[in-house]
Amino acid sequence: MADKDRKQSDPEASRIDPRLLEILVCPLTKTTLEYDAKRQELISRAAKLAYPIRDGIPIMLPEEARPLED
Repeated sequence: MADKDRKQSDPEASRIDPRLLEILVCPLTKTTLEYDAKRQELISRAAKLAYPIRDGIPIMLPEEARPLED
């Protein structure tokens, strides 16, 4: 199995370090984020945005974020 295939199917590869979650905040509102493991996103309820996590790296750019549905 190729490394790329293993990373996509390996739940360990998709986890984010809890220590990282403790220090990351929304770049717009400076509020805490919630981790959505299923969608691989960090959720900012205050900004109503979901920041993607790609290859284990949070993409904290508002222009890359998905608007949350009301």
